[in-house]
Amino acid sequence: MKKLASVCAGLLLLLSTSVFAEDHASEALKHANAAVEHGKAGHTPLLLEHAKAALEDALAASIVAKSVAKNHLDAGAKELQEAIDQGTLGHVGVATSHAEAAVEHIKAGNNNKK
Repeated sequence: MKKLASVCAGLLLLLSTSVFAEDHASEALKHANAAVEHGKAGHTPLLLEHAKAALEDALAASIVAKSVAKNHLDAGAKELQEAIDQGTLGHVGVATSHAEAAVEHIKAGNNNKK
């Protein structure tokens, strides 16, 4: 009976970590899209704000993600960091391009959840 309870608890833990990854990835995607919108409008401070929030969520999702999804989330996080770096330097166009690349990686990571 104890083994069955342990197995059930382990399965629930595995399932819940995948849900946490999806929640963080969804939030990362939302913020990354907002960063792109603000970047296209030339609003560098808002691009930076959303890119930083997206980076935090992408990193949190990457911690519990696996395989291809993890690779895409890591690549998205790298692009978001570049967007932040370029935005800080005042290069809003380049920062927006990196944010767009991050959106594509995060979307791809969401499509490969396993």
